[in-house]
Amino acid sequence: MRTSALTGSLRRVGGLCLRHLYILRGSWLRLLEMAYWPVINVVMWGFTSQFLSGVSSWVAQAGGLLIAAVLLWDVMFRSNLGVALSFLEEMWSRNLGYLSVSPLRPGEMVAAILIMSLVRTLIGVLPAALLAIPLYHFSIFSLGLPLLAFWALLMMMGWAMGLVVSAMVLRFGIGAESLAWVLIFAIGPLAGVYYPISVLPSWLQPLAWALPPAYVFEGMRAVMVEGVVRLDLMLSALALDLLYLLAGIGVFLLAWRGARVRGALLNIGE
Repeated sequence: MRTSALTGSLRRVGGLCLRHLYILRGSWLRLLEMAYWPVINVVMWGFTSQFLSGVSSWVAQAGGLLIAAVLLWDVMFRSNLGVALSFLEEMWSRNLGYLSVSPLRPGEMVAAILIMSLVRTLIGVLPAALLAIPLYHFSIFSLGLPLLAFWALLMMMGWAMGLVVSAMVLRFGIGAESLAWVLIFAIGPLAGVYYPISVLPSWLQPLAWALPPAYVFEGMRAVMVEGVVRLDLMLSALALDLLYLLAGIGVFLLAWRGARVRGALLNIGE
């Protein structure tokens, strides 16, 4: 019975993922949009990095430091956007009501949109990462195994934020959809993407250390500048990521349940 239930659950998750893959396959503009901004960011910051490497000893210590920061920031941004857009696709097509009466469970829908977020992030970030190799002679893949850890840790934070945004759309309606693009930038100044956390005012630093990206970007700089893999930073980021992700899933499921009780799933696309 358990094997049969698991098989059925996997089929439902796979079915929802397949629907979104068909949507992507049928629209080259969607695919272009995913890769467009990461590529533009890499081109702009790549030239900025080349300029600063000649005038800044800090940037000159590790070639491609700013490019790596841009790419990893895009991982978190795209994973957040991938979750939110996968959910918003269902809302815009007025499909939430049908999903709510289907055998698909809310937890399975969460699993499906997280998988699609991974797909969207790969489509968005990989072209920019590959473009940086011939343009600036820098490969982020040279980070090796730590890159996988940085990628996973940032994706988890992006997932958590995307689920919170989706929950807010469920609660407050379509007017909250713009949060998918703007909410994540609220933590950007505290994440230490382009500078160490020590640069921040002392009263802001504890708030920065409460966010997983701060540990990830400090760990990235430790690898690139000092050649040291800081496992302590990765473990701290993982603990916080798990906390935020569980909270994000809980908030989304509560919002979904509340929307069903109110009957809002039938008209949330209006």
